[in-house]
Amino acid sequence: MKNRFIKTIEENAIEALSLIIAVAIWQLVADRIVQNKFLLPSFFDVVNSFTIIVESGLIYTDTLTSLVHFSIGIIAAFTIGIPLGITMGWFRKADRAIDPIIEILRPIPPLAWIPFAIVWFGLTRQAAGFVVFVGMVFPIIINTYTGFKNVPKVYVEAAKVLGCTRNLDLIRYIAIPSAMPSIAAGIRIAMGVGWMCLVAAEMFGVSDNGLGYQIWHNYYLHRMDFVLVYMLLLGFVGLLIDRFFRYYVDAKLLRWTAGTVV
Repeated sequence: MKNRFIKTIEENAIEALSLIIAVAIWQLVADRIVQNKFLLPSFFDVVNSFTIIVESGLIYTDTLTSLVHFSIGIIAAFTIGIPLGITMGWFRKADRAIDPIIEILRPIPPLAWIPFAIVWFGLTRQAAGFVVFVGMVFPIIINTYTGFKNVPKVYVEAAKVLGCTRNLDLIRYIAIPSAMPSIAAGIRIAMGVGWMCLVAAEMFGVSDNGLGYQIWHNYYLHRMDFVLVYMLLLGFVGLLIDRFFRYYVDAKLLRWTAGTVV
């Protein structure tokens, strides 16, 4: 127990030290080498700008707006992507019918859908959510499909011998638990892609506020210190979303895989 505690302290100390060194290098380069706030704001410039944003209350409004956009997209991607991936992975005829459509649409960059998002939804939250949805849905479909396609046949045959013969029961009790690691990996990948699409959607005019919008707005005002603040906010919020998802999935849904980690 004591050795584990010491090891945890050492690991945290290494992480903290690396961050301190990175900040020191950043400050030194900005102050001594670049010497141009427009090209590279220093760490203290960013801290001052962050304080201004917090005092004005914009940080809360913009973060909440971006999270709403992200939530719309992820809910839609879950609702369509997981059932579609299950259908394609479990039923061969459905796979043959749907796969060509998916493979035609999947290579289209999500940002290419921005004009249609604006035409269909206007400058609304639904438009930004639609762009996020396009970025997220295909990784979820592909990973769900892959997970179901790779369900060991012996599991299915054993379940049938024990009386589980209906497709619905086989999917619920056999296929979904077996495919869950692949589905979770797809969701995690999709969240990263969706977060990037959200920023691009807000920057290119799908939304009139949010973290991405503020980056573009402050760039036009040549306030690069504020631009960097919002960039770092995007990174931290994205990190928190990923950590929360991993904690919940590892602790609740994938506890049975804990023994495979060395």
